[in-house]
Amino acid sequence: MSDLRKAPVVDSRQWNTLACQLPCSHVLQSWEWGTFKSLYGWTPARLLFEMNGRCAVASILRRQAAPLPFSILYVPKGPLLDYNDSALFDAVLGELEGIARQQRAIFVKIDPDVPAHHESATTILRRRGWIPSQEQIQFRNTLHTDLRPDPDEILAAMKPKTRYNIRYARRKGVEVRPSDNLPLFYSMYAETGQRDRFLVRPFVYYRDVWGMFIKANLAQLFIAWYRNEPLAGVLPFRFGNTAWYMYGASRDRHRNLMPNYLLQWEAMLWAKTHGCTRYDWWGAPDKLDESDPMWGVYRFKAGFAAEFVEQIGAWDFPVSRALYRLYTTLMPRYLAIRRQIHTSMINHQ
Repeated sequence: MSDLRKAPVVDSRQWNTLACQLPCSHVLQSWEWGTFKSLYGWTPARLLFEMNGRCAVASILRRQAAPLPFSILYVPKGPLLDYNDSALFDAVLGELEGIARQQRAIFVKIDPDVPAHHESATTILRRRGWIPSQEQIQFRNTLHTDLRPDPDEILAAMKPKTRYNIRYARRKGVEVRPSDNLPLFYSMYAETGQRDRFLVRPFVYYRDVWGMFIKANLAQLFIAWYRNEPLAGVLPFRFGNTAWYMYGASRDRHRNLMPNYLLQWEAMLWAKTHGCTRYDWWGAPDKLDESDPMWGVYRFKAGFAAEFVEQIGAWDFPVSRALYRLYTTLMPRYLAIRRQIHTSMINHQ
Protein backbone atom coordinates (compact mmCIF):
# COMPACT_ATOMS: atom_id res chain seq x y z
CA MET A 1 0.00 0.00 0.00
CA SER A 2 1.25 3.46 -0.87
CA ASP A 3 0.82 6.60 1.22
CA LEU A 4 -0.85 8.38 -1.71
CA ARG A 5 -3.79 10.60 -0.88
CA LYS A 6 -6.13 12.14 -3.44
CA ALA A 7 -8.58 15.01 -3.31
CA PRO A 8 -10.68 16.88 -5.88
CA VAL A 9 -9.74 20.47 -6.71
CA VAL A 10 -12.73 22.74 -7.30
CA ASP A 11 -11.05 26.14 -7.49
CA SER A 12 -9.80 27.14 -10.95
CA ARG A 13 -7.01 29.40 -9.68
CA GLN A 14 -5.70 26.76 -7.29
CA TRP A 15 -5.77 24.17 -10.05
CA ASN A 16 -3.94 26.28 -12.62
CA THR A 17 -1.34 27.33 -10.07
CA LEU A 18 -0.63 23.69 -9.24
CA ALA A 19 -0.64 22.55 -12.87
CA CYS A 20 1.66 25.37 -14.00
CA GLN A 21 4.31 24.54 -11.42
CA LEU A 22 4.62 20.80 -12.03
CA PRO A 23 7.05 19.20 -14.50
CA CYS A 24 5.59 18.35 -17.92
CA SER A 25 2.97 21.09 -17.43
CA HIS A 26 0.64 21.36 -20.40
CA VAL A 27 -2.22 23.61 -21.51
CA LEU A 28 -4.45 20.57 -22.08
CA GLN A 29 -4.30 20.02 -18.32
CA SER A 30 -5.49 23.56 -17.62
CA TRP A 31 -8.81 24.28 -15.96
CA GLU A 32 -10.01 25.99 -19.13
CA TRP A 33 -9.41 22.95 -21.35
CA GLY A 34 -11.50 20.73 -19.12
CA THR A 35 -14.27 23.33 -19.04
CA PHE A 36 -14.20 23.63 -22.82
CA LYS A 37 -14.39 19.85 -23.28
CA SER A 38 -17.37 19.74 -20.90
CA LEU A 39 -19.34 21.58 -23.60
CA TYR A 40 -18.80 18.66 -25.98
CA GLY A 41 -19.72 15.51 -24.10
CA TRP A 42 -16.83 15.14 -21.68
CA THR A 43 -17.01 15.41 -17.89
CA PRO A 44 -13.81 16.69 -16.23
CA ALA A 45 -12.56 15.59 -12.81
CA ARG A 46 -9.53 17.43 -11.43
CA LEU A 47 -7.61 15.48 -8.83
CA LEU A 48 -4.65 16.35 -6.63
CA PHE A 49 -2.44 13.47 -5.46
CA GLU A 50 -0.04 13.84 -2.54
CA MET A 51 2.54 11.39 -1.21
CA ASN A 52 5.15 12.21 1.41
CA GLY A 53 5.26 15.88 0.49
CA ARG A 54 5.33 15.32 -3.29
CA CYS A 55 2.33 16.01 -5.46
CA ALA A 56 0.81 15.29 -8.86
CA VAL A 57 -2.36 16.39 -10.63
CA ALA A 58 -4.57 14.86 -13.29
CA SER A 59 -7.47 16.44 -15.14
CA ILE A 60 -9.42 13.33 -16.15
CA LEU A 61 -11.98 13.57 -18.94
CA ARG A 62 -14.80 11.06 -19.03
CA ARG A 63 -17.41 10.35 -21.69
CA GLN A 64 -19.82 7.57 -22.51
CA ALA A 65 -18.74 5.00 -25.08
CA ALA A 66 -22.18 5.14 -26.70
CA PRO A 67 -24.10 3.03 -27.39
CA LEU A 68 -22.26 0.78 -24.91
CA PRO A 69 -23.04 1.11 -21.17
CA PHE A 70 -19.40 1.93 -20.49
CA SER A 71 -17.18 4.99 -20.41
CA ILE A 72 -13.79 6.12 -21.67
CA LEU A 73 -11.31 8.05 -19.54
CA TYR A 74 -8.62 10.31 -20.96
CA VAL A 75 -5.94 12.37 -19.19
CA PRO A 76 -4.81 14.71 -22.02
CA LYS A 77 -1.09 15.43 -21.78
CA GLY A 78 -1.07 14.23 -18.20
CA PRO A 79 -0.84 13.33 -15.42
CA LEU A 80 1.51 16.10 -14.35
CA LEU A 81 4.30 15.09 -11.99
CA ASP A 82 8.03 14.52 -11.72
CA TYR A 83 8.51 11.40 -13.83
CA ASN A 84 11.87 10.77 -12.20
CA ASP A 85 9.86 9.99 -9.05
CA SER A 86 9.04 6.36 -9.91
CA ALA A 87 7.19 5.68 -6.67
CA LEU A 88 4.86 8.63 -7.17
CA PHE A 89 4.22 7.76 -10.83
CA ASP A 90 3.50 4.13 -9.92
CA ALA A 91 1.05 5.18 -7.21
CA VAL A 92 -0.76 7.67 -9.47
CA LEU A 93 -1.17 5.02 -12.15
CA GLY A 94 -2.70 2.73 -9.54
CA GLU A 95 -5.24 5.43 -8.66
CA LEU A 96 -6.12 6.00 -12.32
CA GLU A 97 -6.65 2.28 -12.79
CA GLY A 98 -8.92 2.17 -9.75
CA ILE A 99 -10.94 5.14 -10.98
CA ALA A 100 -11.33 3.47 -14.38
CA ARG A 101 -12.73 0.33 -12.74
CA GLN A 102 -15.11 2.32 -10.52
CA GLN A 103 -16.48 4.26 -13.49
CA ARG A 104 -16.96 1.20 -15.71
CA ALA A 105 -14.44 2.43 -18.22
CA ILE A 106 -13.30 0.34 -21.14
CA PHE A 107 -9.87 1.92 -20.77
CA VAL A 108 -8.05 4.99 -19.52
CA LYS A 109 -5.57 6.82 -21.78
CA ILE A 110 -2.66 9.05 -20.84
CA ASP A 111 -0.17 10.86 -23.11
CA PRO A 112 2.16 13.00 -20.98
CA ASP A 113 5.04 14.99 -22.43
CA VAL A 114 7.67 12.50 -21.28
CA PRO A 115 10.82 11.99 -23.39
CA ALA A 116 10.89 8.76 -25.38
CA HIS A 117 14.21 7.78 -23.79
CA HIS A 118 12.69 7.81 -20.27
CA GLU A 119 12.99 4.06 -19.73
CA SER A 120 11.83 3.99 -16.12
CA ALA A 121 8.45 5.52 -17.04
CA THR A 122 7.77 3.03 -19.83
CA THR A 123 9.01 0.16 -17.66
CA ILE A 124 6.49 1.05 -14.95
CA LEU A 125 3.70 1.38 -17.51
CA ARG A 126 4.38 -2.05 -19.00
CA ARG A 127 4.73 -3.70 -15.62
CA ARG A 128 1.31 -2.40 -14.59
CA GLY A 129 -0.36 -3.66 -17.77
CA TRP A 130 -0.48 -0.44 -19.78
CA ILE A 131 0.07 -0.76 -23.53
CA PRO A 132 1.20 1.72 -26.22
CA SER A 133 -1.97 3.08 -27.77
CA GLN A 134 -2.73 2.69 -31.43
CA GLU A 135 -4.86 5.84 -31.19
CA GLN A 136 -2.60 8.86 -30.73
CA ILE A 137 -5.10 11.66 -30.13
CA GLN A 138 -2.38 14.30 -29.78
CA PHE A 139 0.87 14.47 -31.71
CA ARG A 140 3.42 12.06 -30.26
CA ASN A 141 6.39 14.26 -31.14
CA THR A 142 6.95 17.98 -31.38
CA LEU A 143 9.59 20.69 -31.71
CA HIS A 144 10.71 23.26 -29.16
CA THR A 145 12.25 26.69 -29.64
CA ASP A 146 14.17 28.02 -26.64
CA LEU A 147 12.84 31.49 -25.76
CA ARG A 148 15.29 32.18 -22.94
CA PRO A 149 17.91 34.05 -25.02
CA ASP A 150 17.46 37.64 -26.13
CA PRO A 151 15.38 38.13 -29.32
CA ASP A 152 18.51 38.91 -31.36
CA GLU A 153 20.11 35.66 -30.18
CA ILE A 154 16.98 33.68 -31.05
CA LEU A 155 16.98 35.19 -34.52
CA ALA A 156 20.67 34.44 -34.95
CA ALA A 157 20.05 30.77 -34.09
CA MET A 158 17.42 30.41 -36.82
CA LYS A 159 18.18 29.05 -40.26
CA PRO A 160 19.29 31.83 -42.62
CA LYS A 161 16.25 31.39 -44.89
CA THR A 162 13.84 31.68 -41.96
CA ARG A 163 15.55 34.79 -40.64
CA TYR A 164 15.56 36.29 -44.13
CA ASN A 165 11.84 35.59 -44.66
CA ILE A 166 10.90 37.26 -41.38
CA ARG A 167 12.72 40.42 -42.41
CA TYR A 168 11.51 40.14 -46.01
CA ALA A 169 7.84 40.11 -44.94
CA ARG A 170 8.34 43.20 -42.81
CA ARG A 171 10.29 44.97 -45.55
CA LYS A 172 7.55 44.29 -48.09
CA GLY A 173 4.93 45.93 -45.86
CA VAL A 174 3.35 42.97 -44.05
CA GLU A 175 2.06 44.04 -40.64
CA VAL A 176 1.12 41.74 -37.78
CA ARG A 177 -1.47 43.04 -35.33
CA PRO A 178 -3.31 41.56 -32.34
CA SER A 179 -6.97 40.99 -33.16
CA ASP A 180 -10.23 39.85 -31.61
CA ASN A 181 -11.88 39.10 -34.96
CA LEU A 182 -12.56 35.38 -34.53
CA PRO A 183 -14.98 35.14 -37.51
CA LEU A 184 -12.23 36.48 -39.79
CA PHE A 185 -9.73 33.98 -38.46
CA TYR A 186 -12.25 31.17 -38.84
CA SER A 187 -12.87 32.08 -42.48
CA MET A 188 -9.13 31.79 -43.15
CA TYR A 189 -8.94 28.58 -41.10
CA ALA A 190 -11.77 27.04 -43.11
CA GLU A 191 -10.02 28.04 -46.34
CA THR A 192 -6.84 26.43 -45.07
CA GLY A 193 -8.70 23.25 -44.16
CA GLN A 194 -10.23 22.97 -47.60
CA ARG A 195 -6.87 23.53 -49.29
CA ASP A 196 -4.91 21.17 -47.04
CA ARG A 197 -7.76 18.67 -46.60
CA PHE A 198 -8.19 18.54 -42.84
CA LEU A 199 -11.42 18.48 -40.87
CA VAL A 200 -12.79 21.89 -39.89
CA ARG A 201 -15.57 21.96 -37.31
CA PRO A 202 -18.41 24.51 -37.21
CA PHE A 203 -17.50 28.02 -36.05
CA VAL A 204 -19.24 27.62 -32.68
CA TYR A 205 -16.71 24.94 -31.65
CA TYR A 206 -13.73 27.22 -32.29
CA ARG A 207 -15.51 30.25 -30.89
CA ASP A 208 -15.88 28.34 -27.62
CA VAL A 209 -12.28 27.19 -27.30
CA TRP A 210 -10.64 30.32 -28.71
CA GLY A 211 -12.90 32.65 -26.75
CA MET A 212 -12.42 30.76 -23.49
CA PHE A 213 -8.61 30.90 -23.61
CA ILE A 214 -8.49 34.48 -24.86
CA LYS A 215 -10.81 35.56 -22.03
CA ALA A 216 -8.50 33.82 -19.54
CA ASN A 217 -5.51 35.69 -21.03
CA LEU A 218 -4.01 32.36 -22.09
CA ALA A 219 -4.22 32.97 -25.84
CA GLN A 220 -3.88 35.79 -28.35
CA LEU A 221 -4.97 36.03 -31.96
CA PHE A 222 -2.59 37.67 -34.43
CA ILE A 223 -3.49 38.59 -38.02
CA ALA A 224 -0.98 39.43 -40.77
CA TRP A 225 -2.12 42.27 -43.07
CA TYR A 226 -0.92 43.66 -46.36
CA ARG A 227 -2.45 46.95 -47.47
CA ASN A 228 -5.47 46.33 -45.20
CA GLU A 229 -5.98 42.83 -46.63
CA PRO A 230 -5.80 39.91 -44.17
CA LEU A 231 -3.33 37.28 -45.34
CA ALA A 232 -2.88 34.82 -42.47
CA GLY A 233 -3.41 34.34 -38.76
CA VAL A 234 -2.02 32.47 -35.81
CA LEU A 235 -3.50 31.81 -32.38
CA PRO A 236 -0.94 30.61 -29.81
CA PHE A 237 -1.91 29.37 -26.35
CA ARG A 238 0.23 29.69 -23.24
CA PHE A 239 0.32 27.98 -19.86
CA GLY A 240 3.09 28.06 -17.30
CA ASN A 241 6.44 28.54 -18.98
CA THR A 242 5.35 27.23 -22.41
CA ALA A 243 3.46 28.62 -25.39
CA TRP A 244 1.97 26.40 -28.09
CA TYR A 245 1.36 27.02 -31.77
CA MET A 246 -2.19 25.70 -31.55
CA TYR A 247 -3.97 27.16 -34.59
CA GLY A 248 -2.79 28.72 -37.81
CA ALA A 249 -4.45 29.79 -41.05
CA SER A 250 -3.43 31.36 -44.32
CA ARG A 251 -4.87 32.45 -47.64
CA ASP A 252 -3.38 31.80 -51.06
CA ARG A 253 -3.10 35.48 -51.99
CA HIS A 254 0.28 37.10 -51.41
CA ARG A 255 1.87 33.97 -49.98
CA ASN A 256 5.05 35.14 -51.70
CA LEU A 257 5.23 37.89 -49.05
CA MET A 258 6.01 35.24 -46.39
CA PRO A 259 3.44 36.42 -43.82
CA ASN A 260 3.56 33.15 -41.85
CA TYR A 261 7.21 33.68 -40.95
CA LEU A 262 6.57 37.12 -39.46
CA LEU A 263 3.43 35.85 -37.73
CA GLN A 264 5.30 33.09 -35.93
CA TRP A 265 8.04 35.47 -34.87
CA GLU A 266 5.51 37.90 -33.39
CA ALA A 267 3.79 34.99 -31.60
CA MET A 268 7.12 33.96 -30.11
CA LEU A 269 7.79 37.51 -28.93
CA TRP A 270 4.32 37.61 -27.35
CA ALA A 271 5.07 34.36 -25.54
CA LYS A 272 8.42 35.65 -24.32
CA THR A 273 6.79 38.86 -23.07
CA HIS A 274 4.44 36.71 -20.97
CA GLY A 275 7.29 34.85 -19.32
CA CYS A 276 7.36 31.76 -21.52
CA THR A 277 10.74 30.12 -21.95
CA ARG A 278 9.69 27.61 -24.60
CA TYR A 279 7.66 27.70 -27.82
CA ASP A 280 6.11 24.31 -28.57
CA TRP A 281 5.35 23.86 -32.28
CA TRP A 282 2.60 21.30 -31.56
CA GLY A 283 3.38 18.45 -33.86
CA ALA A 284 6.24 16.76 -35.71
CA PRO A 285 6.69 13.58 -37.77
CA ASP A 286 6.90 10.25 -35.96
CA LYS A 287 10.26 9.76 -37.65
CA LEU A 288 12.52 12.26 -39.37
CA ASP A 289 11.95 10.91 -42.86
CA GLU A 290 11.49 13.05 -45.97
CA SER A 291 8.70 10.71 -47.10
CA ASP A 292 6.59 11.63 -44.05
CA PRO A 293 3.52 13.76 -44.96
CA MET A 294 4.54 16.25 -42.26
CA TRP A 295 8.06 16.74 -43.62
CA GLY A 296 7.33 20.12 -45.23
CA VAL A 297 5.69 21.42 -42.07
CA TYR A 298 8.59 20.06 -40.04
CA ARG A 299 11.14 21.94 -42.16
CA PHE A 300 9.19 25.19 -41.72
CA LYS A 301 9.09 24.76 -37.93
CA ALA A 302 12.69 23.59 -37.65
CA GLY A 303 13.84 26.78 -39.33
CA PHE A 304 12.91 28.73 -36.18
CA ALA A 305 15.81 27.20 -34.19
CA ALA A 306 13.44 24.43 -33.10
CA GLU A 307 14.71 21.10 -31.79
CA PHE A 308 12.96 17.81 -32.52
CA VAL A 309 11.53 16.19 -29.37
CA GLU A 310 10.49 12.52 -29.25
CA GLN A 311 7.99 11.52 -26.57
CA ILE A 312 6.51 8.28 -25.25
CA GLY A 313 3.12 9.02 -26.80
CA ALA A 314 -0.23 7.68 -25.64
CA TRP A 315 -0.61 4.63 -23.40
CA ASP A 316 -3.84 2.80 -22.57
CA PHE A 317 -4.85 0.74 -19.56
CA PRO A 318 -7.58 -1.70 -20.69
CA VAL A 319 -9.90 -2.47 -17.82
CA SER A 320 -11.50 -5.18 -19.95
CA ARG A 321 -9.18 -6.66 -22.56
CA ALA A 322 -12.10 -8.09 -24.55
CA LEU A 323 -14.03 -4.80 -24.65
CA TYR A 324 -10.84 -2.91 -25.40
CA ARG A 325 -10.08 -5.13 -28.41
CA LEU A 326 -13.66 -4.70 -29.64
CA TYR A 327 -13.56 -0.92 -29.23
CA THR A 328 -10.13 -0.45 -30.81
CA THR A 329 -11.15 -2.65 -33.75
CA LEU A 330 -14.44 -0.90 -34.54
CA MET A 331 -13.47 2.71 -33.80
CA PRO A 332 -10.79 3.01 -36.54
CA ARG A 333 -13.31 1.71 -39.07
CA TYR A 334 -15.87 4.26 -37.92
CA LEU A 335 -13.33 7.10 -38.14
CA ALA A 336 -12.20 5.93 -41.59
CA ILE A 337 -15.78 6.11 -42.83
CA ARG A 338 -16.11 9.63 -41.40
CA ARG A 339 -12.91 10.71 -43.17
CA GLN A 340 -14.14 9.24 -46.46
CA ILE A 341 -17.43 11.12 -46.16
CA HIS A 342 -15.59 14.36 -45.35
CA THR A 343 -13.18 13.92 -48.27
CA SER A 344 -16.07 13.18 -50.59
CA MET A 345 -17.85 16.35 -49.47
CA ILE A 346 -14.71 18.42 -50.14
CA ASN A 347 -14.27 16.89 -53.58
CA HIS A 348 -17.83 17.79 -54.54
CA GLN A 349 -17.66 21.39 -53.35
